[in-house]
Amino acid sequence: VQLAESGGGLVQPGGSLRLSCAVSGVSAIVFRFSSWYWLRQAPGKGLEWVSSINSVGKTDYADFAKGRFVMSTDNAENALVLQMNSLRSEDTAVYYCTTDKQGTDRGEGTLVTVSP
Repeated sequence: VQLAESGGGLVQPGGSLRLSCAVSGVSAIVFRFSSWYWLRQAPGKGLEWVSSINSVGKTDYADFAKGRFVMSTDNAENALVLQMNSLRSEDTAVYYCTTDKQGTDRGEGTLVTVSP
């Protein structure tokens, strides 16, 4: 499987960003019925789980993401989406889409910087 994140950038506190992850190397059926994850890595810190979606479409979020982030899939495009709202400076990190919580398979990531 190949994963390619995009959509990061510089945003002011309180702003929004929409991250995308193109998933290739798997069939549409495998994509549809697999679990997928977003992780992040802040400067100088380890990987941190952000959100996940399971094989029946149930989403789960880290406490810091609840009420602000929404994870979804675009089954027609084999893509993952992470809509991030009410961003805070502490959300600054490289965001990865992955196949598990450990980040075994992940792309190069997309940098999100939240700063005035």
